[in-house]
Amino acid sequence: MKVTAEKNEKVANMIFASIYPLYWNKLEKKGRTREEFHQVLKWFTGFDEAKIQALIKEKVTFRTFFEQAKIHPNAHMIKGVVCGYRIEEIEDEFQVYKECRRMEKLIDELAKGRKMEKILRVEKK
Repeated sequence: MKVTAEKNEKVANMIFASIYPLYWNKLEKKGRTREEFHQVLKWFTGFDEAKIQALIKEKVTFRTFFEQAKIHPNAHMIKGVVCGYRIEEIEDEFQVYKECRRMEKLIDELAKGRKMEKILRVEKK
């Protein structure tokens, strides 16, 4: 499927605080801990738990969330399909949408029980 400017804008304007509990509920049902969830978010965005809670309280949009994030240099290694979109085929002009799908891929992997060392990608030397 192709990402459109409208779809990118829709996601960019979504409030992170409204989606965060959905991510957490999914992980909690699968027996994952909040610490694991936040470890993945910190690896991907650079945000510690206090910053995540501040962003939730501010009701920031995904656009603001990703503008403030320091996306991990190995984020390009996150590949696969999420919601029918192949992450590596999402064009760079739709950066917010791409980062959102990358984050969802990490959360999906955590929910499926993938080992943390696999989720937190490391470049092979």
